[in-house]
Amino acid sequence: MALFVMIIRKMVQNKWLVFSLLIGILMSVALVSSMPIYSEGILSRMLKKDLERWQEVSNQYPGAVYSTMSFTDKPDRFNGMFERYDTFIKTEGAPGFQLPVQELVNDVASTSLRMKRADDPEEITDRNSQAVTVKGFSDLEKHIKLKDGKMPSATPVDGVYEVLVTERALVQFKTVLNTEFMVHSDKMPAPVKFKPVGVFEKLEDDDPYFRYGNLSDMSTSLILPFETGKQLMLRDQSIPITSAGWYLVMDYTKMEFMHVNAYLDTYEKMRQALLRNVSLYQMKVDAVAHDTIDYYLYRAANLNLLMWALNVPVLIMLAFYMFMVSNLIASRQKSEIAVLRSRGAARWQVIAAYFVEGLMLCGIALLVGPFLGGGLTRILGASNGFMEFVQRVNLPIRITEQSYLYGAIAAGACLIIILIPIILATRVSIVDHKQQMARLVKTPIWHKLFLDVIALGLAIYGLYTFKTRLKDLQSLGLSTTDLNIDPLQFIVPALFIMGSGLLLLRLYPWVLRLVYWIGKKWWPPSIYATLIQVGRSSSQYQFLMIFLIMTIATGVFSASAARTINLNSEDRIQYGNGADMVLNVNWINDAPPPPTIGGGPGGGGDTASVPKRVNYLEPPFEPFLNLPGVEHGAKVFTKEKAFYTFNKDTAEVTLMGIETDQFGMTTWFRDSLMDYPLNDYLNLMAAESDAVLISSTLAEQKKVKAGDTIWIGWEGVTQQPFRVFGVIDYFPTFNPMPTASIVPVGTNRAPMLIVGHLSRIQLQLAMEPYQVWLKLKPDATTAELYKGIEESKLAVSKITNTKEDLILAKNDPFLLALNGILTLGFVISLLVSFIGFLLYWVLSLRGRTLQNGILRAIGLSVGNLIAMLAVEQVLTSGVAVLLGIVVGNLASMLYVPNFQIVFNPSSLVPPFLVQIDPGDMVRIYWMVGMMLTIGIGILAYMLSRLRIHQALKLGED
Repeated sequence: MALFVMIIRKMVQNKWLVFSLLIGILMSVALVSSMPIYSEGILSRMLKKDLERWQEVSNQYPGAVYSTMSFTDKPDRFNGMFERYDTFIKTEGAPGFQLPVQELVNDVASTSLRMKRADDPEEITDRNSQAVTVKGFSDLEKHIKLKDGKMPSATPVDGVYEVLVTERALVQFKTVLNTEFMVHSDKMPAPVKFKPVGVFEKLEDDDPYFRYGNLSDMSTSLILPFETGKQLMLRDQSIPITSAGWYLVMDYTKMEFMHVNAYLDTYEKMRQALLRNVSLYQMKVDAVAHDTIDYYLYRAANLNLLMWALNVPVLIMLAFYMFMVSNLIASRQKSEIAVLRSRGAARWQVIAAYFVEGLMLCGIALLVGPFLGGGLTRILGASNGFMEFVQRVNLPIRITEQSYLYGAIAAGACLIIILIPIILATRVSIVDHKQQMARLVKTPIWHKLFLDVIALGLAIYGLYTFKTRLKDLQSLGLSTTDLNIDPLQFIVPALFIMGSGLLLLRLYPWVLRLVYWIGKKWWPPSIYATLIQVGRSSSQYQFLMIFLIMTIATGVFSASAARTINLNSEDRIQYGNGADMVLNVNWINDAPPPPTIGGGPGGGGDTASVPKRVNYLEPPFEPFLNLPGVEHGAKVFTKEKAFYTFNKDTAEVTLMGIETDQFGMTTWFRDSLMDYPLNDYLNLMAAESDAVLISSTLAEQKKVKAGDTIWIGWEGVTQQPFRVFGVIDYFPTFNPMPTASIVPVGTNRAPMLIVGHLSRIQLQLAMEPYQVWLKLKPDATTAELYKGIEESKLAVSKITNTKEDLILAKNDPFLLALNGILTLGFVISLLVSFIGFLLYWVLSLRGRTLQNGILRAIGLSVGNLIAMLAVEQVLTSGVAVLLGIVVGNLASMLYVPNFQIVFNPSSLVPPFLVQIDPGDMVRIYWMVGMMLTIGIGILAYMLSRLRIHQALKLGED
């Protein structure tokens, strides 16, 4: 108890240092514990979004799981197999998904049977019968409504089983209600009579009860009441059964990432349960969301790696901060530690006392940290770029056991870090302590171990590895998973920043000596004394300077990386789409209808009447320009498999036809991609109708140059001559990079493009459908445009919406994590830098109270002392900020280009462009400037309050 009281008193005596240390530990625990919270929250949200999009595209309900078993032999076992799996589904299967169950539908289906009218006296043959299946669905009556007739009886009426049919089935069977039919097959012991008594339709259009929303699975079926169907097929076996199914519908909107493992495990259990009853080829489990969920496990692993990689620089700075504060505590108490050691206290006893103190601080951080981590997660979810925030729906935040586990690991690491200076201090005797106080010039441990050289070596090797890998990906046309960020892409730049900062600090004392030597005859007393102070005590400032260097450099690099990846993501989408809106329009044509099965000899009908070329009627273009919100529009014709001829050399190319004036006003293009703006090239070809632009890939591979005449056409179209007016590297939607899907890996052939006038292509080659590209006004909304298309009744078959694509890209969990963590990391770094800066200088100023008092006593004014402090700040903090800016910009130029691997290098068009936004830099410099200004103001205030008699009294003591 006495030891505990002593520790509390010691913490109270150093309350500001202890509080600063607690902040560092708390931020570390909160940051680390936020990783699983954020990962689960963002993946839960993205999982729901992806499932919603899947439902829109496929028209399948993502929460559905359909398992089926087929019956082929041993009819006596059928009923037991059904009952065992049915019990499993209801007791283990459905609850195992941990999601609300909306529907659980059983179905049984017979084999294909032959059906004829009961009043037909002839035997069943192909001429007088048709194929039919008998089915039963549990609880069907709760989800349908009758269009005609009545509900069937559960028992036979006069030996006839009553059934329901769909309207399509009634047409298919060419019958009316209450017509009796005889159903028979070789596997049936006796014929069975059926009578359709009711026609039904869905009670609600969006009812998830039905596997097929259009009821196509019932269009050739007679629907028995479910229990009747089970009795006939399973128990009595009077109708041969072919399969039984269990359709489980769950509310996928309640699905979060914590349900993923349960979903996949239950899916596998269902497969195993089926395998215990039937063989592999007799079973199937179809989970609509399985592939999406399975892919998200891979995404989760990558996201966790990314978050660790992004947080490594911040965690390193927090480690530096805690080490610095702990070192300050140890330095202030070295005399006390040395006295305890000289009076017989064992090293382990001294360390144990500080261990208990650290354990208390880490315990507090562990209790509070995960909740603070939840708050940090909200900040991450609202990020839209570096230091940019938008209003979004809050992420689902759940503090789990894993977040506490991560926090405990972080707290343990913090405890080790803060004990290191204490352990080193206990090795120093009171004599050694006095010797160290006499001279403050000593070589830091990182310089002794050459950590700067090692870190720079690893960073340079990492740079070489990334550049080699990127070159191979681009030259071979290989691809990578979209947004598959390699964690080393963030760790290696952090090593470069740390290594560069430490190397510059190794050289800095020599620079100070040179400055001192150059002006030693002219320096005023304030600068002279400051140069001596900083030069002789350079090791004191090393921690603070490397801390500021890493903060500024990491901020500059983070801003550049986030801005570059965000803008290049946007540029890639806009370049790939070509315009704000791209519409595919249906044209009236004379193409024959698609062949039907059995339609003539060979099943394809008479092919002699098919025209060689389809003729199209161009729809009016003016209605598209009159749509609400449209600023400009352009006709863009693209023929993927055209071919050209030059000097008897023929090759496949992509041909684009445009109207130069409208195209230039409509499309998106980054002018820095080529030597001249795109409109200059368009103006060049505008003067002549036969002018074309060719891609540099065509010019290089086929040795075609400006002025040459080439012949262009496509299958069924006679080639016509065109003149080459210019060579272009890029053009909207054109990807000049070789891709393995187009050409064999290892070849140099790249896609080739020819751009000509649409009017000449239509006149001399052929009139074929083109796309309509639209540029919207800045304040236009896509909802208005969609409404305008609907009201105008335009025959649009497909719409590519660039704004929607940009929103999807912004909501990608990897980009959200990138923007949020880089922003959060910089803010945390700035906060602890400010605390560390202020703490260090306040303690340093208090430690030099006697020195400053003597300077005041011998005649230096308060202004001179403040000037000395300002010069000292310039030589330490100011230089550190300047070095941080230099190192950060250098790291950006060297390492940000490697983020091309984030995208698919084989489709990375337009080329990757490193973006250093002046606005981001201004924000960084403003925040750092405010930090330094406030800190210096506090120090100047403290210095102005200094009283000579207090300093002299301190000297007497």
